[in-house]
Amino acid sequence: MTTRYGLARVLSKRGLCSRSEAERRIKAGEVRVGGRIVRDPEFPTRLDQSDIVMGEGLAESVERRYIALNKPRGLVTTTQDERGRETVYRCFYGHDLPWLAPAGRLDQASEGLLLFSNDPVWNAAITEPRTPLLKTYHVQIDGIPDASQLLRLQDGVQDRGEVLRAVSIRLLRHGARNAWLEVVLDEGRNRHIRRLLSGGDWNVLRLIRVAIGPIVLGSLGKGEFRDLSTVERLSLQDGN
Repeated sequence: MTTRYGLARVLSKRGLCSRSEAERRIKAGEVRVGGRIVRDPEFPTRLDQSDIVMGEGLAESVERRYIALNKPRGLVTTTQDERGRETVYRCFYGHDLPWLAPAGRLDQASEGLLLFSNDPVWNAAITEPRTPLLKTYHVQIDGIPDASQLLRLQDGVQDRGEVLRAVSIRLLRHGARNAWLEVVLDEGRNRHIRRLLSGGDWNVLRLIRVAIGPIVLGSLGKGEFRDLSTVERLSLQDGN
């Protein structure tokens, strides 16, 4: 028996749009199956069904893309922002790219490595909490900590009923009034690093994600992006 999925899920799996966007377009009457408009996002559909039309064209699977972006500070990680703030998709304007979804987030004030793809299965695999990837950050703070202070933070602090900790925290360099730290996490709670470091009474001046698992930011320019290699893509999906 051929497996069938909801129509919205099929459109998402084909890399055409997010599942929520597919649901919106289906309910708006923009999708036809077998020549008739279908408004039910759960309408049973085969993954290989060839008579689906969205808008004016056939809803065929598109080429899978897996992209690393160096997110600039000040952009929000969303497709649209209700407050009118600029989003990370500004970096993709003028490039012939398919629909892409972020695999994870960076808050507006943070910068650095951010991953995107139009493969929802891959996105889900690398953001699965049960197989966390180590994420490495370089963080500038308004103080100079000593080794005992960093060890205490690494062991964990209480904040808003949560215990926040890091896999490792080490001093990279310092000046007269501030320092750069390397912080490695295996989880990512809301504003995790900022809240963790506030436990040492330090404010974060800059926060840059420099690696996700084996994928490094390297020399990628601010606002620039590149395709992941096959080896990089598979290494992330395997949770290495």
